[in-house]
Amino acid sequence: MIAIINYEAGNLASVSNAFKRLNEPHIITDKKEELNEADGIIFPGVGHAQPAMKSLQKNGLDKWLKNTKKPVLGICLGMQLFYESSEEGESEGLGIIPGRLEKFDSSKAKVPHMGWNTFQDISDHPLVNSLTDDQYFYYVHSFFAPLNTYTVATCEYIQPFTSVVCKDNFWGVQFHPEKSGKVGSLILQNFLKHVHNKMNMQK
Repeated sequence: MIAIINYEAGNLASVSNAFKRLNEPHIITDKKEELNEADGIIFPGVGHAQPAMKSLQKNGLDKWLKNTKKPVLGICLGMQLFYESSEEGESEGLGIIPGRLEKFDSSKAKVPHMGWNTFQDISDHPLVNSLTDDQYFYYVHSFFAPLNTYTVATCEYIQPFTSVVCKDNFWGVQFHPEKSGKVGSLILQNFLKHVHNKMNMQK
């Protein structure tokens, strides 16, 4: 069972629909007891970082996320909240991944970065298995994660930024796999394969 975290900032319907297309059992929940029963966690997100963090803190989900050993996939804002902080409202993040989100320079191009874009550089990691630099993913964001040691794939808009990040059991994507057609589905399938492999190892 996959659990999609409901914290008033998620694109829940489209993420749920993506898992329905994959025939993957899932629930949408803000209850820690149900998250504890899940095999893998989806941490979606759209909108502003500061109210999103407040919503997580209200239910104690911020502490739960920091401490979980379950596989977690952060999507868009969900990925950004893995980081220490953001220029967006001077918001704090979960601090799971080092770094600070920055805003694109609107004097150089239109902000937000919105539409289809490709990877520039891809490292070897299970989340990006079988993906190439000529496939397009759908982005909508004004803030970006700089490159660091946990960057798995980069994208370029105005400047290079982290498109896919992975640290331990926390994996994140800046784009929306649930809105990226077949290639987006591949990302979700790679995450599910990892979840299922981990379950089999624990049996």
